[in-house]
Amino acid sequence: MELIFSGYPLPKAEIKEKMIEAAVICLKEYDIRTEDIEISVSFVDERAIKELNSTYRDKNSKTDVLSFPQYNTPEEIPKRGMTALGDIVICRPIAKKQAEEAGHSEKRELVYLFVHSMLHLLGHDHMKKEEKKLMRETEEKIMHSIDTER
Repeated sequence: MELIFSGYPLPKAEIKEKMIEAAVICLKEYDIRTEDIEISVSFVDERAIKELNSTYRDKNSKTDVLSFPQYNTPEEIPKRGMTALGDIVICRPIAKKQAEEAGHSEKRELVYLFVHSMLHLLGHDHMKKEEKKLMRETEEKIMHSIDTER
């Protein structure tokens, strides 16, 4: 599996390692092979995330993270061969503010946003109450398994 990091500022190596660890757990949770999976992870500022949110979601506002899945469900993901799972875009300034407001580290916030977005790449959503509950439970389970809890 390869996470392709881009943008500025990139997170420290320990945060990247936690994201890789979380990605492996997410994929295994859905019985998806980890080899030959590629995920793009970009870090942007507030202007860029607002522009992306406006362009792709028709929402003229800033947000903390955006997910751009290549597949609608885990069942659609090819069983072999190089596979681009999707793109994750994280707004570092918003993540930092949210971490401060929640009273935890920026590392925890960045990894949480990554896990949240990974679940979107794997078909999760939080539009309905039941979906949101399942997604939150899965996020917490994964965060716990990588020792990055609140």
